[in-house]
Amino acid sequence: MNVVLISEHASPLAAAGGVDAGGQNVYVEHVARGLAAAGHRVDVLTRRDDPALPAAVEMAPRLRVHHVDAGPPCFVPKEALLPHMPAFAQAARRLPAVPAADVVHANFFMSGWVGLALQRRLRLPLVTTFHALGLVRREHQGAADTFAPERVEIERTLVRRSERIVAECPQDHADLVRLYGAAPGRIVCVPCGVDTSAFRPGDRAAARARLGLPAGEFVVLQLGRLVPRKGIATVVEALARLPSTMPLRLAVVGGEARDPDPARTPEIARLQALAQTHGVADRVHFAGRRERHELRDWYVAADVFVTTPWYEPFGITPLEAMACGTPVVGSAVGGIRHTVQDGRTGFLVPPRDPGALAARLAVLRAEPALARSFGAAGVRRVRAEFTWDKVAADLERVYAAVRRRGPEQQRRPAAVAALSTAGCVS
Repeated sequence: MNVVLISEHASPLAAAGGVDAGGQNVYVEHVARGLAAAGHRVDVLTRRDDPALPAAVEMAPRLRVHHVDAGPPCFVPKEALLPHMPAFAQAARRLPAVPAADVVHANFFMSGWVGLALQRRLRLPLVTTFHALGLVRREHQGAADTFAPERVEIERTLVRRSERIVAECPQDHADLVRLYGAAPGRIVCVPCGVDTSAFRPGDRAAARARLGLPAGEFVVLQLGRLVPRKGIATVVEALARLPSTMPLRLAVVGGEARDPDPARTPEIARLQALAQTHGVADRVHFAGRRERHELRDWYVAADVFVTTPWYEPFGITPLEAMACGTPVVGSAVGGIRHTVQDGRTGFLVPPRDPGALAARLAVLRAEPALARSFGAAGVRRVRAEFTWDKVAADLERVYAAVRRRGPEQQRRPAAVAALSTAGCVS
């Protein structure tokens, strides 16, 4: 098939960990690579945010990334990108790969807006993955949500007009039905995945030596985008509830620069002040942003990976930690509640509850054998359920069900019908 992936703000070529670079970048990159490796022609459309970028980049055989001119060729926060989507859609129509597509897969609601325009003008079948839903975001962030109010109506239109909606976890499926009235028969559950060749268990002592981490400390790792909703403040507050005699370090990996810079990453400044207030500043260490090939050492070096967001549509970092054999303590929200099995691959705790988090960290510190068993179970779970090869194969079946091919287009193979519910069971 000829597949077009639209990802307006999240380029598969961007470094993860930046202000608007995270799980969606990883998702689009690995889905595109997996489909291309399976023999399909894949074209990824993303917005040009640097005038020096070439018009197109060949990422791999049969895989090309197009930098689409839409708005100024510089960084623009994704909250401000919607007015530039008409220009994006107009430029996309001029790319030869787009009219030739068998299916368009839009990622995020603004890519969905473009997908709707292409569906209308070129009669292209549309598959949509939201990655996050506006009404869910409003429930958790309230006035802090600065996306345009049109977002919700765009999402409602996508729910009605997409041939298939890809839910990433059971909570995503439930929210689509509860908040948007989505028809369950149009929803297919396909999770995110992990590159198990890049993220795998290793020698903790050797990883710590490479990173300059002390051998005798209990290392708690937080890795990803540094924004308030990720709940890192909860981790800092949890440290204050643990004995001051415990040799403990919170390593925070992420931000806008390799060298931690509070000016460029305001969340660092906020967390530093919070750590100072709680008397744990000497236990909190900011490592700055790291490239993806460097992340495995951090996961392997840690005794436990912690992720306590207020809400999380899916969350790839817990899976990466599990793939490296590291137990996870995560918020019982969204995709984390699905991927982390409480009492088997780690612990689930309520969001914004530093007391509950501290209690679980104390258990893992006191019972290293339990922590090791969680780590081993996490490796098994990821390799069985969350590989990118499996994700690409599942999406391939979704595309085959809706691809542009005349009267047979509306047929829905039993394999795809099974996907609608198989992945949506907690």
